[in-house]
Amino acid sequence: MSNLFDPIQVGDIVLANRVVMAPLTRNRAIAGNVAGPLTVEYYRQRASAGLIIAEASQISPIAQGYLDTPGIYSEEQVAGWRQVTDAVHAAGGKIVLQLWHVGRISHTSLLPDGAVPVSPSDKKADAMTYTSQGFIPVSTPRALRDDEIPGLIDDYRHAARNAIAAGFDGVEIHAANTYLIEQFLRDSVNERSGPYGGSIAHRARLLLEVTQAITAEIGAGRTGIRLSPMTTFTAALDSDPQALYGYVVEQLAPLGLAYLHMIEGETGGTRTPEGKAFDYAALRHAFNGVWMVNNGYSRELALQTVAAGQADLVAFGRPFISNPDLVRRLQKTPRSMNCRRTRCTVAAPRVTSITRR
Repeated sequence: MSNLFDPIQVGDIVLANRVVMAPLTRNRAIAGNVAGPLTVEYYRQRASAGLIIAEASQISPIAQGYLDTPGIYSEEQVAGWRQVTDAVHAAGGKIVLQLWHVGRISHTSLLPDGAVPVSPSDKKADAMTYTSQGFIPVSTPRALRDDEIPGLIDDYRHAARNAIAAGFDGVEIHAANTYLIEQFLRDSVNERSGPYGGSIAHRARLLLEVTQAITAEIGAGRTGIRLSPMTTFTAALDSDPQALYGYVVEQLAPLGLAYLHMIEGETGGTRTPEGKAFDYAALRHAFNGVWMVNNGYSRELALQTVAAGQADLVAFGRPFISNPDLVRRLQKTPRSMNCRRTRCTVAAPRVTSITRR
């Protein structure tokens, strides 16, 4: 029976415990969309996590969707992230980088020369994004042409190579939260025909080709992937999410990935959306690698889930923002622990003796 605080081998990476810091966009990049000194200190403080998944970072200039988010496509960005990874490693931690293309969740003011965001189709999202003018509606995208997709895949490959050059222990492919890869997956957004639209196999093709390109570049043991079958953050659900994500996981299983990171329920919301049943256990059964779960996990639920073998790793997001020492706090007994959704507090110890050991 495993424990949340036991070490674990995750692909090519050895973790000191099974508590993961989930990726959290902070909008703190400095000029050039480079990770700066504040980012270095932020991640260094949280190095006691078994694994840090650094905030989503755009793979190219056209992949950006929010103001002041870091990238991983330029030499300056690689150098900035190197300061972060060196600090985390010096503190005994492990860290991977989440590779990001937002697709249609962007605005022309954020893109080079006012370029139009890209997506599988030209459907505008009912969403807002953060720009120098504050929160404003996203721009209407254009549909990517089939002949542009090899270049897109190469951007992912190049970003993964840069992440390793920056000292990251690996990468996580962001295929969740209805950004570009998930836009291709879902028939509520992907209205194209041809090799990347229509059937489930065609809609999943981009995800699988990106994954294969990255694993060929840096190794499967340093590559993870994040999925969110039931989130409706900026899009409607697929018409058959169980069949879609069942196919995706079955195709990913033989690749030998370091881990699969599963968001359960609505991202940042309820774990069990009303009237939206989903069998995550079936996906877990289909994947023979390390399984990471995420979304609203309490200390007790995390302990129970790992002990029961229902997951190997548990990712915590917002609690890590206000609790850099979250692992230490989670190790406290329930009696001394008051862990709310975003903050965990530890009661002062009772003094039973003047002798300290």
